[in-house]
Amino acid sequence: MYKLDLPIDLKEQAAIERRRRLEKERQARIFNNKHRLIGVDKNALDQQVQDKLFMEEMERKRSEAFAHDMIRNDKISYLLEKRQEHDGRELNRALNEFRALHQQPDGRREWDLQDPDYLKKDKPARVNDEDPRCGPASIQKFDGEDLNAKARLKYQQEQLREWSIQQQHEKNIAKMQDKMANKLYDFKQMELDQRARELQKAEEECRRAINSAVKDYNDALKREQEQRNAIKKMQEQDDNMTEIANAIFSDMLTENPDQAISAFGPHRVVPDRWKGMSPEQLEKIRQEQMRQVEEKKRNEEMDRLENEEFDKRRIIEAKAGIIAERQLERKEKELLKQLADENKRLDYEQKSHLNHLNKVVYTNEPTAAYFMQFNTSTR
Repeated sequence: MYKLDLPIDLKEQAAIERRRRLEKERQARIFNNKHRLIGVDKNALDQQVQDKLFMEEMERKRSEAFAHDMIRNDKISYLLEKRQEHDGRELNRALNEFRALHQQPDGRREWDLQDPDYLKKDKPARVNDEDPRCGPASIQKFDGEDLNAKARLKYQQEQLREWSIQQQHEKNIAKMQDKMANKLYDFKQMELDQRARELQKAEEECRRAINSAVKDYNDALKREQEQRNAIKKMQEQDDNMTEIANAIFSDMLTENPDQAISAFGPHRVVPDRWKGMSPEQLEKIRQEQMRQVEEKKRNEEMDRLENEEFDKRRIIEAKAGIIAERQLERKEKELLKQLADENKRLDYEQKSHLNHLNKVVYTNEPTAAYFMQFNTSTR
């Protein structure tokens, strides 16, 4: 069925043999205890030690830098924490003062329900003669009675006096609070003014330093510009004098005959300065022309001989090619005949093998029930 008796590729076989030979030689070198050398590269180890020391030094510097940053951050956090604690204490103090002044228990809306002296402050069954609670059925009021007139007057006088004292006390407290608030405000304003003066002074010093640096820089630029201008002026004067001297002593004005020689070589001339060729140059040109004519004749004769030789060689090679082509055709015909015979043999063997498989091996053909048992679950 397959053509297995093909000729072996000689190049591939040689490459395989070469690889096997190299592998054997390498095994002999590696597993030979007498000739194998074991050692270390001292220069590489020294370089590794230097690299390790350099890395340790860099790591130490990096750790020191991180430590300095940590110390600075700790100081900043400590100052911020102190400031936050001070602000918290001031806020709590102000809150306590506000509560002491404006959030007393007796000022709450539910104080009448939570007052421990509620019963002491409660009104008696009869307050005075005009008490609306004392009706005919209360048995608390009788016609013509005024039992607590003196007490009522005394109570009213005491109440007025207490009210006056309380108002004076509240007024004094309000004055003290206003005075304290004004004092704190003045201290705060003084602190802000001091800080503003310090900032203004620092800004003025910085501005003066910047102005001084800018002035020095401008002065340096001015001096440099003046020097450049002086050098440029002197250079222009030198160039002008040089140009005048060159114009006076130039080949054009002095009519130098060598001026026609080009700067690219003695065989070239400047067209606008050339006055014609000399007799020696003309004679040299005629001799060169005669030499070129003789050389051309020689080259033509050599080309003719080479062409004749090439034609002879081409005819011989063409005859040899025809003979080789005929031999190759005969070999190809023989190979094709051998290939046809081999294919017939392989075709016969394949048909015999298929006939054996179909009649002997593959006699139990699968039915539809065999294929239905697959793909019936997820496992």
